[in-house]
This record gives sequence, structure tokens and C-alpha cells, in this order.
Amino acid sequence: MTNEKTLIIAEIGVNHNGDLQLAKKLIEEAAAAGADIVKFQTFKTQNCISESAPLAEYQEKNVPDAKSQLEMVSSLELSESDHLNLNAFALHNGIEMFSTAFDLESLDFLRQFNFKYIKIPSGEVTNLPLLRAIGRQRKKVILSTGMCSLGDIESALDSLESAGAQRKDITILHCTTEYPAPASEVNLQAIETLRRCFGTAVGYSDHTMGIAIPIAAVSLGARVIEKHLTLDRSMLGPDHLASIEPDEFAAMVTAIRQVEDAMGDGIKRVTESEKKNLMVARKSLVASRQIKRGDLFSIDNVTAKRPATGISPMLLDDVIGREAQRDFDIDDLIVI
Repeated sequence: MTNEKTLIIAEIGVNHNGDLQLAKKLIEEAAAAGADIVKFQTFKTQNCISESAPLAEYQEKNVPDAKSQLEMVSSLELSESDHLNLNAFALHNGIEMFSTAFDLESLDFLRQFNFKYIKIPSGEVTNLPLLRAIGRQRKKVILSTGMCSLGDIESALDSLESAGAQRKDITILHCTTEYPAPASEVNLQAIETLRRCFGTAVGYSDHTMGIAIPIAAVSLGARVIEKHLTLDRSMLGPDHLASIEPDEFAAMVTAIRQVEDAMGDGIKRVTESEKKNLMVARKSLVASRQIKRGDLFSIDNVTAKRPATGISPMLLDDVIGREAQRDFDIDDLIVI
């Protein structure tokens, strides 16, 4: 385990509800909360969703007035000028931005920004044309794996690498695609499975309620954490309910940084701060009653008490049976 800093992504996604000013406010809150980077979603709705595509169950619940998935998603689409505006605004607020492309036209549009990462969402893991186009860009890739078997992930990696991506530049995110995701289905131990099976950096994209699970993921080796950010979970929209509000996001960032600091190098040793407590907390062999010169030390007249300034109780067997070379009062350190 290394002390590499965890990349914390504030997933704004579509929580801007199609409102540019709301998107900007979310960027400000992400920066203030300590996120490393903000992420949006880029799509041409007509390129991604057919008229017959149904709403997911969570979408029907969270957007009860939506008549179709096409209608709902269309209302959340950011224009090209919105992207330019938001990227400049993010940089002005001291935070990087990137975005997930859901179609080839959007992927091509995003190239002009030269974002540090290309994000592949869970729903596009089986989109071969998109995977090949991403692989050809030979950039750092973050691959979410909700709804995936190991075979799905292997096929996606093969497609990316055959197009030009390098595995060393790929980070796989464990994910459970439900909004909100039940904790009982999160299966955080899959983080280690992904690392072992594919030899990539690993992370975690979280859709659970609260902040406990992404914090736990860091302790299990997640080097990227992605979490949805909203101004208000009660807002209408597909993802707000599975998001956290700014104060929660800030608390999550603080806790993750504490976990990173606590991970260490795995070597068990006495720490510098412990050394000053060692003498106070441990014990020495002392007389449990008066002992006269010439008496034999025994379990009846020797005991262990603080502080650890004398013979360690671990050497008791070396002391028992020896002859006292002087008198000892109660609590006197035993010397031989």
C-alpha cells in the first residue's frame, strides 16, 4: 500500500438540471469542499437514446413527470457553449473539469479541451465503437464497471488496448449501478478482485447514501473516488437522491485524507509518538511484599506493576528461584 493521494471526483453529472447557473454553483461548492476535479456528462441525446427507450425505475421515481427517457435526458443536455463556459469557470475557481462522453460526436467535441482523463461510464462498457475511439486517443482512462461481469471488463480492456490505450493508463472503478445503491450490494471486496485480475489502478464510483462506504473503499485501496454532488437531495432529477450535499462532500474529503494519512507502509513498528508512552504504560517486576536478603524470589513475593523502568515481566522465569541480594520493600524494583 502506498500513500498516493486519492483522486476525488465531484460528479456533477446532470445534477445541474440543465441550468448553467446551477452548474456553476455546483462547481463552486465542489472546489470549496476540497474535490480534486469536477465531472459533467456530455451527450447528444438523439445520438444516445431512441424514442422507445424506457425510463429506469429510479428515473420514474425521481422524475415523476418525465414521459420518456428521451424527453428527460434531452432536458439535461448541455450545449457546446455551456461546456466552454463551465470549463473556464472551473479553472477560474481553481479546480479542473472533465466530462463523460456518451456518443462519438460528444467524444470528438471534448478533444478540444485536452482534459486529463477520459471517463467511460458503466452503461458504455459494451459500446465497442466508443471504446475503440477512446483507445485511439491514447489518454488516461477511467472505466466504471457497474452492471459488469469480469468478462465484460476483460472485453472492454481488450478493445481499448487493441485501439492503442495502455493498461498502465487505465483505472478501473468498482461500481453498483443503482440510485441509490443498497449497501448490501456494494461488495467492496471486489476492489481487490479487480486489482488482482487486471493489474490496473482501481477506484470506486459510489451511489450509496451517505459517505461511509467511499471512505471505506479508500482503506481497501481505491485510488479514485467518484461521488455525485448536489445542492439539495430533494430536488427533482434522476441522480439527486443518490448524491450528497456540499457539507457532506467536504466531510467525506476530510475523512478520506485522514484515511490516506493513516494507511502507512504496513510495517509494524513502535512509532515515535508511542516511544514516550512505552515506559508509562508497560510494567516492571517489583516486590509484592517485603523480601529479606537471602529470600528466594517467587510468584508469592514478585509481581508486575507500572512503570517499565526495571526488569521486564517477560523475564519472570529468569528471576523466580534466585536469591535476593538485599532487602526489598513493597513496590521496590526487583534487581538481580
